[in-house]
Amino acid sequence: MQPVLVVTGGSRGIGAAIARLGGVRGYAVCVHCRGRLDAASDVVSSIRADGGKAIAVQADVGDSDAVAHLFERVDNELGVVTALVNNAGIVGGKARVDEAEPARLRSVFTTNVYGSFYASREAIRRMSTMHGGKGGAIVNVSSMASVLGGLERTVHYAASKGAVDAMTIGLAREVAREGIRVNTIRPGIVHTDIHLPKGGDAFIASVTASGVIPIGRVGQPTEVAEAALWLLSDAAAYVTGAILNVSGGR
Repeated sequence: MQPVLVVTGGSRGIGAAIARLGGVRGYAVCVHCRGRLDAASDVVSSIRADGGKAIAVQADVGDSDAVAHLFERVDNELGVVTALVNNAGIVGGKARVDEAEPARLRSVFTTNVYGSFYASREAIRRMSTMHGGKGGAIVNVSSMASVLGGLERTVHYAASKGAVDAMTIGLAREVAREGIRVNTIRPGIVHTDIHLPKGGDAFIASVTASGVIPIGRVGQPTEVAEAALWLLSDAAAYVTGAILNVSGGR
């Protein structure tokens, strides 16, 4: 039976790289998006062009019912999920803590934290041997912001990713005897369009020149994808509750 992978926030950047590599590695892939269905469809097309199986599903991961419906579509169109990557996330712009209005905080924590909980809930209901499942693996995408505090005026984002780290450790212990492994990757600065509001390529160049990354360059989405697919694979069968930094030593 073909394994089934759900990638939230899979329409671009790290999520798209994970979805594409998942297709190459033999998964039937659900490419989730919140607003860019055209971009998610492009990722699906690239997976299918390489001989893989994939669908695009639009949903708000911060909406419990929408996430439940997403997984129902996966059940019907791809099969029972065996792997989940909780990648959907937003930075939420910039604001000092003393300027952070409730709507900003609510938006960031709803997407980054609640979204990971909702998707994990649906995956566990299908994977857990306690529920009649055959096991599986979950990879959460956090950020080095969770240990570094984030870039300037993004404490809200860093705090949300700290919650994801804590969730990983606790959830891994909670479902370890039910055939489910849960791990996290913490990317550092990766060349994606999440940096466009900060200046895009100019920001990347300035970070590289500053010397703050010991390896001397920013990461590529494909490098993060390789780490995620390893954690999902049987090669990592004894790895759970781990947090893997993919950050060039930063």
